[in-house]
Amino acid sequence: MAAVLVAYASAHGSTEEIASRIAVRLAAGDADVDLSRTTELRDVGRYDAVVLGSAIHDQQWLPEAVAFTTRFRLDLSSKSLWAFSVGLPDTLPGPLRPFAMREEAKIRALAVESLHPRGHRLFSGVVRTEHFPPLSRVLFRAVGGRFGDFRDWEEIDRWTDDIAAALHGDRVTP
Repeated sequence: MAAVLVAYASAHGSTEEIASRIAVRLAAGDADVDLSRTTELRDVGRYDAVVLGSAIHDQQWLPEAVAFTTRFRLDLSSKSLWAFSVGLPDTLPGPLRPFAMREEAKIRALAVESLHPRGHRLFSGVVRTEHFPPLSRVLFRAVGGRFGDFRDWEEIDRWTDDIAAALHGDRVTP
């Protein structure tokens, strides 16, 4: 049975809920799973694999997620690693979506590519009016942005199932 850490950095709870869903699904697939905020971890040595996620704010991972990758860079380099980001792509209208995807590639390069993850996904999250200052709300709406819950749970489940299959195929043991 693989020991898996699902670690996350969440600003408003959406990333935490996605991480929790991933952890529950991996555990159902016969993995020994721990779920934790990146700020609460002191050691990752006991894990065979890590699934690491962060919300995206100001076109970058949250500082606590970046600090986690810096602090545990050496440990993470010896583990099976998957990463996910939670951002805004599905909240934007069609013409702006390609821009969001280009930005996602930059975020991936800055945040996780140097760690050589086995996979990375950008998921849409929850966007509420209270997440933005008043002027930003107006600008977000002006460019066609929409508020709401844009998480695609089926996509998240498929990705998680792919991770579970990879872990099972690797025959990772504690």
